[in-house]
Amino acid sequence: MDTRKYRQSETLSTGSAQLKRWVFARHSNPLSAWSRWASTPLIVLPIWKRSTWAGAAVTAWMLLNPIVFRSPRNENAWSTRAMLGEELWSERLRCDKASAINVLSTAAMVVSIVGARRRSAYQALPATAIQMTLTLVFWKLMADFYAKAQYAGQSTR
Repeated sequence: MDTRKYRQSETLSTGSAQLKRWVFARHSNPLSAWSRWASTPLIVLPIWKRSTWAGAAVTAWMLLNPIVFRSPRNENAWSTRAMLGEELWSERLRCDKASAINVLSTAAMVVSIVGARRRSAYQALPATAIQMTLTLVFWKLMADFYAKAQYAGQSTR
């Protein structure tokens, strides 16, 4: 076995794990989590308006949001625990209730985007509301997952 390749991939893996940890640490700030959640309706706006500029702005915001805020001082906020739980949960492929909620949430967003493309408020608005509600359900599951992990002695910090 070529140990140089192994060491290189191990370093890349460690580097990507550190980057993921850094992003989740910052995204666990309640301002990041809640502002990103509240921005969800903005995803369909550029599609509805057929605006490339709005699409670029929304994409930039969604990409930058998880890193523009500082790490929270503590884990008291429910959204903080939800984001930290998601970090732990995402380390392994799972087929569980949270995965099912994630699939349903993604499907709702696809329906919302299709509705925006068709300029159908009757399709886009309820689908966006359903997606946002499912995100909160997912967060609840992740906060619970984090609490169980803390009880079991796992940590993200």
